[in-house]
Amino acid sequence: MEKRIISFSPPDISELEITEVVEALRSGWITTGSRTKMLECRLAAYTETGCTDIDCTTKEAIAKYSQKVVCLNSATAAEELNFRILGVREGDEVIVSAYTYTASVSAAIHCGATVKFVDIQKDGDSITHMPEMDYDALEEAINERTKAVVVVDLGGIVADYDRIYSIVERKRSLFKALDDHSNLLSDLNSRIQAGLGRVAVVSDCAHSLGASRVVSQTGKGKIKKSKRYCGAIADFTDFSFHAVKNFTTAEGGASTWCLPRSVYDAGVTDKEIYKFYQLLSLHGQNKDALAKTKIGVWEYDIIGPWYKCNMTDIMAAIGLRQLDRYPQLLQRREEIMKRYDAICDELDISHLNHHIEGMDSSNHLYLIRIPGIEVEDRNRFITRMAEVGVATNVHYKPLPMMTAYSVLSGGIERYPNSYDYYKNLITLPLHTLLSDEDVEYVCETLKTVVREQHNGEL
Repeated sequence: MEKRIISFSPPDISELEITEVVEALRSGWITTGSRTKMLECRLAAYTETGCTDIDCTTKEAIAKYSQKVVCLNSATAAEELNFRILGVREGDEVIVSAYTYTASVSAAIHCGATVKFVDIQKDGDSITHMPEMDYDALEEAINERTKAVVVVDLGGIVADYDRIYSIVERKRSLFKALDDHSNLLSDLNSRIQAGLGRVAVVSDCAHSLGASRVVSQTGKGKIKKSKRYCGAIADFTDFSFHAVKNFTTAEGGASTWCLPRSVYDAGVTDKEIYKFYQLLSLHGQNKDALAKTKIGVWEYDIIGPWYKCNMTDIMAAIGLRQLDRYPQLLQRREEIMKRYDAICDELDISHLNHHIEGMDSSNHLYLIRIPGIEVEDRNRFITRMAEVGVATNVHYKPLPMMTAYSVLSGGIERYPNSYDYYKNLITLPLHTLLSDEDVEYVCETLKTVVREQHNGEL
């Protein structure tokens, strides 16, 4: 085949996004404003219903979906603010899989917490092959200092939340809620923790906007077994809208929450939670720039010495039009994956299974594992693929192998399943700018390089 150049993960930006950004620039309002608020409302509707075409300009929709999602400048900021709303602080412990990206962990450390790593299941989940946390190890790791477990829906595949909730429910007797009412934020933290009465389930959904799973338990409590979308399963969820994600605002992310009735019985309201996300994301300032433009209301207060991580209307403009196109983008990704599935099955290569009974992924990453090779072989494989024009990647190098986490985690030797999963892993390019001919080229290139590797030619 004639050589092609296949990029790994370029953003899919159409004239619709470009036009909306230009209109935002011409409007004279480019920081957080009406477009950001509309994106928040539409994302809330999407995570609840799976529909991207709900009219969020009506009074009914605004009343139902506004102040349920907070758009921010990154998923990392979103996860950190989730922890700060929950009240994670120094002396607390947060449990995280050793197999994830740094943001899943660093946000907890920023809050002063100690991170406890757990290994993944051997070869990942037995059905999806996603590098999913070892749930027996999770249960053993929970103690009286544990405030949260971070669940990673890697590649867009939704973890086993029913299993996770059953574990944190069994550990209720160990949970010690914060009891600090010395300031407004601590008071909110304490009421949320008291209402939960258990370790919080915090979902890193950086990859999984639009993914769903049939569950019988959510943050709201036990439900009739039904399909729920990411954002409406965990107690707290963060999404990423980085340029390499299925849905992008160039940079950006969002927080949302799904809390039991007992939290609201403790006097907490969604309006109060939303207000504190706004305060935390804008220096603790109690009026945003848009509010201060109203006649006679320039004056504001600083409630706390907090952070600056709000989303701008320019970013939201991209997101609004991405959301219009999102169902088609997901469908195209699924079409590409079906072709990848076929070639991997033909070559006897393990791969993620993104769609199984009761679970539909957001189709974000396509991870494969070349049988019988070690790290050095895998790296030569990646180089050879690049030489013939196909960019590939690795998701991820386990965190205990990273300088920042090697001492904290005790070293990769303590996480053998994570290392074994990583050592022969390759991520194929998966994005909506791939033509059918590009996909065929990737498949034929994979077949050729696998043969070269098998013959000792790499």
